[in-house]
Amino acid sequence: MTQTQSTKTATPTAIYSLTIAPACVLRGRSAIAQAGEAIARFGKRPLIVGGSNSLAVAQPYLQPILKQQQLQSAETAYGKDCSERSLETLREAVQTHQADFIIGVGGGKALDAAKLVAHQCKIPIVTIPTSAATCAAWTALSNIYSEQGAFQYDVTLARCPDLLILDYGLIQTAPQRTLVAGIGDAIAKWYEASVSSGHSEQTLIISAVQQARILRDILFQKSAAALKEPGSETWQEVTDAAVLLAGVIGGIGGAQCRTVAAHAVHNGLTHLLASHGTLHGEKVAYGILVQLRLEEMLQNNQLAATARQQLLKFYAEIGLPQTLDNLGLGDITITELQRAADIACNPNSDIHRLPFKVVPQQLMAAMVSTTAPVGELKIKN
Repeated sequence: MTQTQSTKTATPTAIYSLTIAPACVLRGRSAIAQAGEAIARFGKRPLIVGGSNSLAVAQPYLQPILKQQQLQSAETAYGKDCSERSLETLREAVQTHQADFIIGVGGGKALDAAKLVAHQCKIPIVTIPTSAATCAAWTALSNIYSEQGAFQYDVTLARCPDLLILDYGLIQTAPQRTLVAGIGDAIAKWYEASVSSGHSEQTLIISAVQQARILRDILFQKSAAALKEPGSETWQEVTDAAVLLAGVIGGIGGAQCRTVAAHAVHNGLTHLLASHGTLHGEKVAYGILVQLRLEEMLQNNQLAATARQQLLKFYAEIGLPQTLDNLGLGDITITELQRAADIACNPNSDIHRLPFKVVPQQLMAAMVSTTAPVGELKIKN
């Protein structure tokens, strides 16, 4: 067989697409004030997308540089949720303003909406987080919710943001609760990635999982001190961990380094109206305890039991929720709990990346026993 014939009959290698990081990250105190030229590279007519509160908070930071760079900007609030309807409204705003790029300002849902509308309109996107509650400013992913705030599905984007500006001064204006939530969301990377991808032999997946372990250790070591000294060097390092390093892990790991039960529990809880007073990272943090409880109950996994006890102590120290009651869900009915569990266990749920089968009744048992003493309430498969 000739070399040409051999090439023609060879089985093609699978191609994995990785969107690892923003094209540029500017971080520091007063970073926005120094980012005028970097922002102006993307065009002359930015549409600023954010939540109403975030737009008001960010205006004193943004307006001077927009004026300095002679940019003709317009502002629009994304609405209550990153939903199909809000995205339609944003696309109309892009067209009306003839925007040539987007500046996304705010928390996770605002940035998800801004990223997705930029993706749909094929224009550049600059992200400016106003809190450290999620890594949404970094990632090539947007979550879609219903008008009522229930998680629907996620959308993979063509690329990470073109520019991310992390201004510590702006982040510090957010309630401390948002950083606590960001710690909860970020620390989940280890507990989920180690289960879904911990046995991989692929170089980048191994790297992502180990980065998740490092992220967990940083948060264990520095979170309490950071929360006591907002704006300090340690606080900045924890902010970097929650907003940037958490995003790095998703970028390097890509689609093969997945979320598991913690985010599945979050997704189920969003379908309960009573959960909407809590933040994404708070529900995810509770979901980690549920995941560990499942491993403990269904596999008699003593490492999971030890990890759960370690997390309960950490949560108590920094103020993350440990129970449904802590999430304001102490009075929900069995029917409501069943609904959340059914959604978390739907056939396409991330919960099925656990190395064992989980049904809603087992999940409900775990959800109501996150603080149980080690060894209590074991369930056989």
